[in-house]
Amino acid sequence: MRLGVLDVGSNTVHLLVVDAHPGACPLPAHSHKADLRLTQLLDEDGAIGPDGVDRLIAVVHDALRAAEDKGVEDLLPFATSAVREATNADDVLARVRTETGIELTVLTGEEEARLTFLAVRRWFGWSAGKLLVLDIGGGSLEIAYGIDEEPDTAVSLPLGAGRLTTARLPGDPPDPDDVRALRRHVRTEIARTVGEFSRFGAPDHVVATSKTFRQLARISGAARSAEGPYVQRELKRASLEAWVPRLAAMTTAERAELPGVSEGRANQLLAGALVAEGAMDLFHVESLEICPWALREGVILRRLDHMGQG
Repeated sequence: MRLGVLDVGSNTVHLLVVDAHPGACPLPAHSHKADLRLTQLLDEDGAIGPDGVDRLIAVVHDALRAAEDKGVEDLLPFATSAVREATNADDVLARVRTETGIELTVLTGEEEARLTFLAVRRWFGWSAGKLLVLDIGGGSLEIAYGIDEEPDTAVSLPLGAGRLTTARLPGDPPDPDDVRALRRHVRTEIARTVGEFSRFGAPDHVVATSKTFRQLARISGAARSAEGPYVQRELKRASLEAWVPRLAAMTTAERAELPGVSEGRANQLLAGALVAEGAMDLFHVESLEICPWALREGVILRRLDHMGQG
């Protein structure tokens, strides 16, 4: 059957269409994206303003038309941290439901981490052993660890690249004092969780997902996305540490000229790099592998599992 996942994230609204059935690998059939930047549309009270809600509804309508055009039989719509943490989330969800007919499921941060972990486990298989999975989104950082398909522990921290850029890096290029302050903040937040993971022992394999990690790996020399999902891509901490001061000295326009960095994500790349560097350092990770599957694939796999169980 043809499934669609509608992901209302902090940066984009992304419709992913796949051909899938229980027991088979989901095959991508179509992708429809719209940059919305919900984290930048919040007012002083943390609410998504009327203009932001109007834009969200328009983008959802566009995604629904694309899903219909592509013959989607079952649509799985969900929202993550930007909607989850908006002070008017209930009103936003009600308007989306009334004006589009779509009931957005709001995932908790822990659910995001667990579904992403499931996708990574299925991609690498049991031979990968104990997995530590890192995922930097626009609004949050998810970390999960385990040896099964359900992680032993999973946390979500308010360290998304978009959130941190908007709140803490106003300059272009940013002020060095702001960069140092953000670095301290990121490491303090991550350090609070390290003990929760270290009691399970060292992971056998460390994996990262998300656009932020893919871009950091690409500027560090990893293969282009055009070379396909099965090419191994790694990010080494030493390389990342060398890039952080360079990114901090660049303007957004200069970062957008780097290989693999999109214009819409260039302003968030430094904040994402500081989060990635802090996580790799505090978890003693020298190198990690990039996984092409993440949250959306996890949602699809969970749905297929439920179908397979009748």
